[in-house]
Amino acid sequence: MTTPLICLLIVVFIPFVLAGTGGYFRFRQLGSLDNNNPREQVRELTGAGARVYAAQQNAWEATAIFTAAVVAAHLLEAEPGMSAMLAIAFVAFRVLHPIFYIADIAPLRSICFLGAVVSAVWLFVLGA
Repeated sequence: MTTPLICLLIVVFIPFVLAGTGGYFRFRQLGSLDNNNPREQVRELTGAGARVYAAQQNAWEATAIFTAAVVAAHLLEAEPGMSAMLAIAFVAFRVLHPIFYIADIAPLRSICFLGAVVSAVWLFVLGA
């Protein structure tokens, strides 16, 4: 398995880790986990709990973009070393993104978001 594909596997699990973290905040803030209507319950979250949910949604969106970028780079036989470096950079940015999101450090969160987008776009360009 190539480094970009391993990175993709890591990126796919980030939203699930955030879902677990969100469950902790739902229980802590609201006293229970409503498995019948979790999206309704999420609307009641505030502060860090609400930010965890937002970070999870953003992570799902980023997963789609990164998946397309990795597949495109792979199919177009992009240079392996550079593809690996860009994929690792994407993972690093996407691991830091929810940390800054939950901590409410918006400037660093935005830098991580931008860094991940640039890494994904560069993967597309690398294959061209």
